[in-house]
Amino acid sequence: MQIEIEKLVYGGDGLARVDREVVLTPFVLPGECVEVEREPKRSGIARARLEAVLTASPRRVKPECPYFGRCGGCHYQHAAYEAQVSAKSAILHETLERVGKIKQHPEIEIITGEPWQYRNRVQLHFADGRVGYREMRSRNLIAIDHCPISSPKLNEAIVKLSRLVRERRWPAFVETIELFTNEREIQLNVLETRQPVAQRFFDWVTREIDGITPGAIEYDGLRVSYGSFFQVNRYLISALVDAVVGDARGGHALDLYAGVGLFSLPLAERFAKVIAVESGSGAVRDLRANADRVRAPSEGEIEAHVENVDVFLAGYEGRPDLVVADPPRTGLGVHVATRLSEIKAAQIVLVACDPSTLARDAAVLLQSGYALDKLVLIDLFPQTFHIETIARFRPLGG
Repeated sequence: MQIEIEKLVYGGDGLARVDREVVLTPFVLPGECVEVEREPKRSGIARARLEAVLTASPRRVKPECPYFGRCGGCHYQHAAYEAQVSAKSAILHETLERVGKIKQHPEIEIITGEPWQYRNRVQLHFADGRVGYREMRSRNLIAIDHCPISSPKLNEAIVKLSRLVRERRWPAFVETIELFTNEREIQLNVLETRQPVAQRFFDWVTREIDGITPGAIEYDGLRVSYGSFFQVNRYLISALVDAVVGDARGGHALDLYAGVGLFSLPLAERFAKVIAVESGSGAVRDLRANADRVRAPSEGEIEAHVENVDVFLAGYEGRPDLVVADPPRTGLGVHVATRLSEIKAAQIVLVACDPSTLARDAAVLLQSGYALDKLVLIDLFPQTFHIETIARFRPLGG
């Protein structure tokens, strides 16, 4: 059937209306007339498969990756980069209004970087002598020999792994490996395996792939160990820190979901004391090591807590000049957002990787006496539907 695409929605699909029913189709652009094949409904959602583009958008481009459309990693390679960013901005605006009932907000500032070879971390899957990514909405493997959004060092490793996985000594029970790199060293971590992996496997891979390093690696002066969260866009880390910290200064700051200290250390340059809260014990060990190695004697104290944020906030009695929160995709949640509003910090900066949870959390803060005075879309995930947002809140009248 033929449909006309109205807009892009969060998740990467285009939305069309057919007989008052919403139909979602991937790899399309607003204004396009396309031929689609309807798929069986799942969870009450009507989806279609793109068969042909009958009237193409002027913003449609040829994808750079030969695996695009089958691999589940990218969603927007068929769109010019400017069109991708414009679509994300529109989706963010619409989600704030629809989910958070936030009809007025500051103009969305945009920060972008290089849209290719930006990823410093990938998860690779292995099966039947092949290495690759998962097919979109499937567990099936798409074999690859390179990835255009991954860094040069990761692509070198992918080439080597494509050879090693075909050798007899490769353990067939290894299913998923994660690689993380600073472009000099590579962390290799086996995430999924049907049985334990012997040390000789790691020794072999280390000999075959340049840069494989046991233990932590240093990234922009920060120690990052296995399992510690770190941002994946190698071009925009400094821009992210600058946008979050801004010109804030004061006596006391909270850094919630602090990771290895990406924000804690620059905050210590501006605040007399920074309390960093992180539930991962490994990340906190990294944070403390980073504070000891990098922080100058003249800078503020960093006090690190291994604790869930909600538990920490339940017993917290201070009133900070600034709260920075970089929660996982699930967001703060109503309980934490409500507790933050009760603390009455002079400024709250929320880093969100899902516009729906941002809208929910922002609504709680706005209903509790805060105003949203800055909104930044920093495109950490080009070619994908993912949206990273920095939202700054100040007390009304403050």
